[in-house]
Amino acid sequence: MGTQVRRVNYFYVTVEDQPGEGFRLFTRLAEMGVDLVAFTGVPVGPLRTQFTIFPADKDKLRQAADQMRMTLDGPYEALLAQGDDELGALAEMHHILFDAGVNVYASSGASDGKGAFGYVIYVKPEQMDKAAEALGALMTAHA
Repeated sequence: MGTQVRRVNYFYVTVEDQPGEGFRLFTRLAEMGVDLVAFTGVPVGPLRTQFTIFPADKDKLRQAADQMRMTLDGPYEALLAQGDDELGALAEMHHILFDAGVNVYASSGASDGKGAFGYVIYVKPEQMDKAAEALGALMTAHA
């Protein structure tokens, strides 16, 4: 399979930090047919959590958010790399971006423990086209 990179949209939503908030949010999104390609959750202050939601279909997420009366911040754009978990895979992508003069200002990823990985790469909006062009050999169609 190698490594494939694609542009993805993401949105922020902030919820009260209470037991079950993630469960309720993700259950409701699933019930409404919103497929997620990635997500993160981080605390923002003592009483709130911010989820970063990467939908497969941004319009479907927007429709669901409207029905749930949920306020979304976005869309923003990132790169999602997925592929074989080979030694040096992340280093190769960062080397390509470095050579292109693109600054990666944040990233997160995980291995599935079975030989595959997913990796979200955040670059400044004004560098997104340059980053996509640099990673062109790895790029797949926009999600």
